[in-house]
Amino acid sequence: MWADICSQLAAATGRPLQFHRADVVAGGDINEAWRLRTSAGDWFVKLNNAFRHDMFEAERAGLAAMARGIHVPSPVLCGVSGEHAFLVLEWLDLRHRGDEVALGRQLAQLHRLTAPHFGWPHDNTIGATPQPNGWMDNWQDFFRERRLGHQFALAQRHGISLRNTRLLLDCLPAFLGDHHVVPSLLHGDLWGGNAAWLADGSPVLFDPACYYGDRETDLALTSLFGGFSSTFYEAYHATWPLQPGFERRRDLYNLYHMANHANMFGGGYIQRTQAMIDALIVNIQA
Repeated sequence: MWADICSQLAAATGRPLQFHRADVVAGGDINEAWRLRTSAGDWFVKLNNAFRHDMFEAERAGLAAMARGIHVPSPVLCGVSGEHAFLVLEWLDLRHRGDEVALGRQLAQLHRLTAPHFGWPHDNTIGATPQPNGWMDNWQDFFRERRLGHQFALAQRHGISLRNTRLLLDCLPAFLGDHHVVPSLLHGDLWGGNAAWLADGSPVLFDPACYYGDRETDLALTSLFGGFSSTFYEAYHATWPLQPGFERRRDLYNLYHMANHANMFGGGYIQRTQAMIDALIVNIQA
């Protein structure tokens, strides 16, 4: 497999290279991650089953789009070798801490990249879950159908019983009815594990689930699992302040990701998803 990947990589880059070795690196729960060492340098390689090729193609497209606004690992090659799909990215020596002021400012600049509609040219994935992205003109409808409604339907198919999902969907106007949204380019899965820094302190984002939507969804997710300091938020707000009411919408937007975790992992995420639904309904009725 590695010889085949190196052959395809040589053809894609126009650089002769020889395989030296491949070392396993930390890469999350969805894919295998490797450091491919060759005579032409090192590369970061993600591996999954061959049927996941479209997932890697979508990631490559997302990284290419995000590169217009923030540093990302440059996608080099996406392909299939035998039973494996693979994605080759440039190798970056990353650190867990760096300039969070720069991250806040650059994320706001990324969100300044906009589109006429909400969605993305192709469906992609959020984790391992299919994420539908068909274009829509109205953000509230998009979030209802392509995001929360999609996760609730998946939960039902998985045999996960969630109460009051229809009631919550019917009450979305209480949260979003007067909220003006610009279709911003989003990372889409911006938790702390998908941000890092180069040696000079400059930020890097990776593992996207891109689409054009409400920039508040990216900011909301940064708070769900932690990992971002007050300095990051202050820098973002100084660059592009959020509209009033973000705190009320934040849990609604994070419900999408919590429901996705319930669908992928089950367990306590199901109880946390139900608790968020219950709290949001109380918020509506207050």
